Amino acid sequence: MHRHVRQRSTATTRGAARQRGSIALFFLLFLVVLLSFGAFAIDLARVGVVRNELQNAADAAALSGASALVTGGNDGPAWQQAQTAASGAIALNRADGRMLTTATVLAGYWNLTGAPAGLQSTTITPGADDVPAVRVVVTLAANTNGGAIDLLLGWLLNLLSTPGSASAVAVASAPGTVGAGGLFPIVLNRCLFDQFWNSQTNQPLIDLSTGQPYELNILNGQMNGGSCDAGQWTSFLTNANDVPTVRGLMSNGNPTLLNIGDSIWIQPGAETSLYNSVPTNLTVVMPVASQIDIKSYVPVVAFAAFHIDRAIGGSGKYIQGHFVGSYRIPVPATGVGPSYGAYIAPRLAG
Repeated sequence: MHRHVRQRSTATTRGAARQRGSIALFFLLFLVVLLSFGAFAIDLARVGVVRNELQNAADAAALSGASALVTGGNDGPAWQQAQTAASGAIALNRADGRMLTTATVLAGYWNLTGAPAGLQSTTITPGADDVPAVRVVVTLAANTNGGAIDLLLGWLLNLLSTPGSASAVAVASAPGTVGAGGLFPIVLNRCLFDQFWNSQTNQPLIDLSTGQPYELNILNGQMNGGSCDAGQWTSFLTNANDVPTVRGLMSNGNPTLLNIGDSIWIQPGAETSLYNSVPTNLTVVMPVASQIDIKSYVPVVAFAAFHIDRAIGGSGKYIQGHFVGSYRIPVPATGVGPSYGAYIAPRLAG
């Protein structure tokens, strides 16, 4: 009887030992899985942080490049200067605890509607939605910027590193809206740009006799190219023709923002005394309209950069100046309009 009890006790003990062994094995397997998931979560968050650092670097470099596209001169976009500026900005950023040294930087035209997609060549004839742009791609990978992203617990998954990259496109576009204080109270005739503006390069046509943009006379019925009444005074959204009002607009610009499509007041002719107040050797932004030889409201079709060289009073009063290829509007401006040399601050596309 006692021997039978001892046999049952031994079997029970062995069963309990096997059960404890199974639990221990299960716990070890669960621990490995748990640690693997924990490692994955920790490294996933870390990779996310590094990729955000790469995105910030790409954004900053693209904006630096796009800012350099607009030089304030008579030429069109400064493509090479923009690429140099973007490449230089890369070295001011860090990712994964190390300084970045290199990136892929390209300049060209970017279509704001996405048709076509991707960066286009600098040699295309830009359409209405094609704007100068800089594209930057920053990568952490083997032999690039110090290597791929290190994974802190990647040994648990047999994955010690992973590549990471980010891209950004920044554009410099012509305005569709100009904020208060950004416009000079003269409206230019759209016909001027048919004769003296190169729509293929978005810059002024050059007078071969001088090697400079054509000099244009505007105001008071001055004709350019034989048939184009070049410009007239405007008081923007209000019907005001008195000298103090127009003189104040020359000093302070448009009192409220102005959009393409808004109708502005055209006042042919002006008092001779106004010409004494016209600033010279100064680049300004002027609204553009398709009809300016009437005493009425006409819609704005664009905004253009114009450099005032001199102002002549007397019986033959006029303002003389030339178009400018790239000028940054100094006040807030937004939207997209025809490219006539005036540009808004660069912005990220998409």
